[in-house]
Amino acid sequence: MKERARELRSASSAADGESELLAKIAEMQPVDRALGERIHAIVKAAAPELAPRTWYGMPAYAKDGRVVCFFQSGQKFKTRYATLGFSDKANLDDGVMWPNSYALKELTAAEEARITELVKRAVS
Repeated sequence: MKERARELRSASSAADGESELLAKIAEMQPVDRALGERIHAIVKAAAPELAPRTWYGMPAYAKDGRVVCFFQSGQKFKTRYATLGFSDKANLDDGVMWPNSYALKELTAAEEARITELVKRAVS
């Protein structure tokens, strides 16, 4: 919550948002840092209209000021996997029940393709 309060006070520009996001990724342990760097590259390529920023201290991507997706370090929260999550602003609705977060242990070409598809769909 302290991270979120600081984020609200700073209300940074898009360039500052990306700098803050990259700094958060750089603070991660090597396994999560590698995942975070790759997720960042995938999201930027799939949806360049999303603005990088931090959200509750996590790397996140926003459209019109609203977070669409975020990356949560598993090591920071002492879980066995990192998470790629989507907010209620993501256009991922599929019937009356659908996933809004995905566990990540590693990224292969198949997972990268799936993430690209999800991010494009989320901002459509």
